[in-house]
Amino acid sequence: MLSQYKLGLKSSGSTREKKYSYIQISNKEICKDLINLGIIPRKTYDGLNSIKVSDRYFSDFVRGFFDGDGSVYIYKVNEVLQVKIGFVSSSLSFITGFNQQLCKNLNIPTKSVHRKIDKHGIRMILYDICFYIDDCEKLAEFMYGDNPTLYLPRKRKIFEKWKLMKRRHYIKHKYPSKVGWQLNKNLFTEKLLGNS
Repeated sequence: MLSQYKLGLKSSGSTREKKYSYIQISNKEICKDLINLGIIPRKTYDGLNSIKVSDRYFSDFVRGFFDGDGSVYIYKVNEVLQVKIGFVSSSLSFITGFNQQLCKNLNIPTKSVHRKIDKHGIRMILYDICFYIDDCEKLAEFMYGDNPTLYLPRKRKIFEKWKLMKRRHYIKHKYPSKVGWQLNKNLFTEKLLGNS
């Protein structure tokens, strides 16, 4: 676009340590075009409808959504490494449509949509979907597989770190839940004690 608009820098957080860049566009023609493409004013508060993005550009759209309103982190459950990706939106119709199109592209079952209350400032209702382990790896490949040039480096680095932490000796047991895991653990312990 050969734009000459200046990029701004803002800080947020209690210690103002979080930095982010922004661009402010005041050209009426560009604003009209964006609105015609489905970008609406006050989207956070007024909500989004389901957005139609062709599969050709969908991986780029997912990556942009992930960089803006997604999260990824590595953690442990019962001393076993896990990775989790989450997407959040204030619009139920948007996150539902996004969920269906993304899972279809990844060839995995559609995820559950969870409802929660935003704890930062305004008590806004938010909706999120989460992906774990194998599905995270498929999602990372979907977002970065064609080696794009536009992405948030700090988030991509977490996927690179996860690749190096691959759980070589872990055998997945199909426990129905954390409660099921505890029951199986207790039964196993009782069996050991009974045989000793």
